[in-house]
Amino acid sequence: MRLSRFWDAEIRRFMADHGLQPGEFDVLCTLRRTEAPHELTATEFMRTALVTSGAITNRVDRMEAKGLVERVRDTEDRRVVRIRLTAKGMSVIDEVYPLHAANQEAFVAKLTEADRALLIGHLSVLLEPYEGGSAN
Repeated sequence: MRLSRFWDAEIRRFMADHGLQPGEFDVLCTLRRTEAPHELTATEFMRTALVTSGAITNRVDRMEAKGLVERVRDTEDRRVVRIRLTAKGMSVIDEVYPLHAANQEAFVAKLTEADRALLIGHLSVLLEPYEGGSAN
């Protein structure tokens, strides 16, 4: 838990330096991984991000105000609203993600490759019950 707190604080600081909150970064990453036009419904977000609909709504409201995402009504069912990555959102995630990966790499820089492999293996086993048997 202590290590988690240190890393969480570092991630928050890093994201703040780029005008983002960690939850917003998560939304950008999730949308970026989807096929074009890079959109999901709030329900789909809840399944992937493991957060409440209220949390998704708050994140999307903030991100929409920043121009990172937009809400788009489904053409077949107007009750369904999709959250879509904007061009600005795409630009932000494409710029910040590699920097984030490098920042994450610094967290484990003191470990040898063998120790990293062991750590990944052990953490994967611990994650398995929470990720439906797919810890990758």
